[in-house]
Amino acid sequence: MTEETHPLSPQDCLVALMIAVSMSDENVRTSELVKIDSAVNMLPIFADFDTDHVRSLASLVADLFEQEDGLDALFGLIRDNLPERFFETAYALACDVAAADGTLREAELRLLEEIRYELDIDRLHAAAIERGARARHISL
Repeated sequence: MTEETHPLSPQDCLVALMIAVSMSDENVRTSELVKIDSAVNMLPIFADFDTDHVRSLASLVADLFEQEDGLDALFGLIRDNLPERFFETAYALACDVAAADGTLREAELRLLEEIRYELDIDRLHAAAIERGARARHISL
């Protein structure tokens, strides 16, 4: 019996989702990149993550977005490689990236809705996560 290997680690999945949210409106903003970089450098879940891997994940997401069923393929990779206990973490990180520039665009909102559906995030939990992201990114 051979050991099955996965193309993405759980941390890769989290970063890929953050990148997908940033790319969703076809305009990657500096504030979103800073948010991704900050999460990867500061959060305990990324303690042993190789930050040099972010560039290859961005390339993977961009390649998937160019394909007709690329979003479905991305979600397939996420479902196959991200343990369920990290689903709410993934959604929280995605919300933080979407809120980073202070404006939620239609494409970002659609992708967040799709992430909620694909990861089966309870609507009440999603609302709490969204409210937390909004509170953290409010400006004067």
